[in-house]
Order: sequence, then C-alpha cells, then structure tokens
Amino acid sequence: MNIFYTAKSFSGETKSGEMKVNDERELAAQLRADGFVLTSFKELKNEDGQAIQIKFMDRFSGISVAEKMMFAKNLSVMISSGLPLSRALQNITKQTVNKKFIDVLTHVGEDIQTGASFADSLAKFPGTFDDLFINMIRVGEVSGSLEEVLNILALQLEKDHELIKKVRGALVYPSVILVAMGLVGIVMMVYVVPQITGVFKDLNATLPASTQFIIDMSSLIRDYWYILIFIFPLVGIGLKFLLSTDVGKKLFGVILLNIPVIKNIVIKVNCARFARIYSSLLKSGVSVVEALRIISRTLTNFYYKRAFTRSIGEVQKGVNLSKIIGEEKKIFPVLVSQMIEVGEETGKTEAVLGKLAEFYEDEVDQITKNLSSIIEPVLMLLIGTVVGFFAVSILQPMYSVLENIK
Repeated sequence: MNIFYTAKSFSGETKSGEMKVNDERELAAQLRADGFVLTSFKELKNEDGQAIQIKFMDRFSGISVAEKMMFAKNLSVMISSGLPLSRALQNITKQTVNKKFIDVLTHVGEDIQTGASFADSLAKFPGTFDDLFINMIRVGEVSGSLEEVLNILALQLEKDHELIKKVRGALVYPSVILVAMGLVGIVMMVYVVPQITGVFKDLNATLPASTQFIIDMSSLIRDYWYILIFIFPLVGIGLKFLLSTDVGKKLFGVILLNIPVIKNIVIKVNCARFARIYSSLLKSGVSVVEALRIISRTLTNFYYKRAFTRSIGEVQKGVNLSKIIGEEKKIFPVLVSQMIEVGEETGKTEAVLGKLAEFYEDEVDQITKNLSSIIEPVLMLLIGTVVGFFAVSILQPMYSVLENIK
C-alpha cells in the first residue's frame, strides 16, 4: 500500500512523505531505522476508494526543473488575475503534457478542494516538490503573499535550470568524444584484433604483456558480449545505490572537490545555489535557522550539506553565519564569508546574497564557455595515449618476428 506519513526525529525535526509498504508496522520500523518516530499516516486512495498505484514506467519519468518553473510562473499569473487556487490548478493541469505531473497536480487540486492547505498537499509528493518549494509555499500561505512567493520560486527555479543547462552543455562535447572512442575501440576489438591474432599464432611469436592484454580483452568482448550487456546496467544500478548512501555521497564529494577543472565548477555552482536559495528564503520570510535547514537538504554535495547542518546549531548559539562559513575554507571562497558579513552588518543580507548569486552564476557561465578549450588538450592526450598503447602493443611483436627472420 502507498502511505502518506508524517514523522518526527528525537531532535524535533519533522518530515513527511510517501512510502510503499505492506502495513503501518513496516512503515514505523523503516522510519525508526532512520531515527524518526511515526506520528500519523494515511493510505493514499483515488476517487473510487482504491489504493493509488504507481505505474512502473512512471518511476522512470521525472518532472524537470523547467516544468516546475513554468508551473510556479503560471500559477503566480493566474492568482494575481484573481482566480482561486483550485481553479488555477485545474487550468494548469489541462495545459500540462507530462502525465506524472498531471497526476500530481490532480491530487493536489483534490486535496485543496477538501480543505487541505496548498503546502500540505504538495508535501505528499516529496519526489516532485522539495523542502525549499514546500516551505516557501507555506510561508506564502501564512503571510498572504503567495503570488510574490511564487514569483521568487519561479526565479529560483529558472536560475537552477540555467545552471544545470550550462553544466550539462559543457559536458556534451567530452561525452560525445568518449562515446565515439568507446565505439571505435569495440569495433577494433571485435574485427581488427582477431585478424592480427591469427598472424601471431601462425608465427608462434612470444607476445609482450600489453599485446596479450589486448588479445584477451578482444576475446572477452567477442565471446562474452551477452554478459557485458548485463554488466553495464548492473554497474549503473550499483553506482546509483552507492550514491544514495552516506559513504558513496562522501566519496563522490571528495572526488569532485579534488579534480582540478571540475572542482571550480562544483564550488561555484554550490555557492551560487546557496546564495540564491538563502536570499529567496529570507525574502519569503523564512527564519535563518529554518532557511539553513532547508539549504542543508536542498544542496546535494555531501560537504556542503554537512557544513550547513553544522551551522544550524552554531547559529542557534548566536554565532554569525559569516564566521561559520569562513571556517569552511575548502568549499567556500573567502568572498562568500566576506559578503555575508557585509550583509549581516548592514542588514541587507538578501540583497547582498542576490548580488553574490549573480556573480557566481556569471563565473559558472564563463567557466562552462571555456571548458571545451580546457578539455580539448586533455582529450587529445587521452586519445593519443590509447592509440599509442594499441599501436605499440601490436607493432612490437611484429618487429620481434622480423628480427628473428633476419
């Protein structure tokens, strides 16, 4: 059964979400293992009273940042035009193409018609709407500034979308080159190497280790290709599982923060997102402590999450955020702590962080534009190394045979 639950940790943190379990005992046990105590639950059902079933293929179809951005923009425009929230949601649902998003918006609209708050309705879909989205909507509802909050959210999502698009765009070129290299390598292993191997066997030549390695790889690909087809998806699933664990997140964070070119992108993207999200939350009226808690759940890099989780307790003790961030020299440039300090002293933290976000967004834009020129020589070096290794491994035994003939 699909159950919507709310739970509380021993430190007082509240979370809610949807989980598929056999019964409430299993739900309580899973939450207890995560350090939470189940406080309430409800089985999700459709209009006919049947339990809601998540279609298998729907698990692979996500809801993009761009779709959520347009949702926030359109909803803001409709509410400002005087449409009630339930009517605005109906109109947006009719315009939406993504079937998964249609189901989500339909259930949200039905909840609102039964008297539920907008934020609580969105909280039932944590896979679609994160803590940032839900908490800002909740603040907008309470303060009566939902239209303004939706505009801020739309801007935040737009900036997130631009950052993601720039980073992905920069990685397209090296990805295409690496895929092409892989395909050429497979063709060589399947069709070219076996013919050369036959020549070596006829001559009874003693093969160097590098040549034998290439021949073994060729045999492996040709004889066990059906096993390799299953290995690659399994490796992908294994990596995905690893990245869902604390050990995997920490390992991935260490790797990203130690690769020369990637390190700068990771730092600047995370600083831009932090500044933009923190500024948006403060503008919406969210408290500093709650804003830091939301940021710690929103940023994906392990070290940034850890830094902001630690900062919550320090801020509650009265320590300035600029001082806390200043101690995290590995992941925050000096400029970040200095700008936050200026904001704290002048009382204009929101505006200062907005400027800081724009600065780092421009930096990311510049880095991604120059990334292809940085990666090009690295790729050329990699291709040259692979081709050289292959050429030497094939030609070396041939020269040995010719010397013996002489």
